[in-house]
Amino acid sequence: MTITRTPGKPGRSQTVEYNGMVICVGTAPDTTQGMKGQTQQALAKIDEYLAIAGTDKSKLLNAMMYVSDIGRWEEMQEAWMEWVDPDNCPTRACVQTVLDKGFQVEIVATAGK
Repeated sequence: MTITRTPGKPGRSQTVEYNGMVICVGTAPDTTQGMKGQTQQALAKIDEYLAIAGTDKSKLLNAMMYVSDIGRWEEMQEAWMEWVDPDNCPTRACVQTVLDKGFQVEIVATAGK
């Protein structure tokens, strides 16, 4: 099987495709926004990356949410519920962790093609 990588920031790929799956990471370009705004931006990036790879959120298999403050989970959840395809929900987990300065959320998504 071939692995296809779309170049991203130094040391990272924007997307990685393997065996009919696409993996990508979404973060907010504007870190001045709050948890909900950053989540909306990160999900928009995931939409963009999946489209480039020839798939979309209806084919999501899994999403891993990393948040800087689990106490603001409801803000992240509100943005997620506005975005996710209700007929094709992936598995999902959310954990609190230390993120790069200014980032409140980082989302790793895996989708089928």
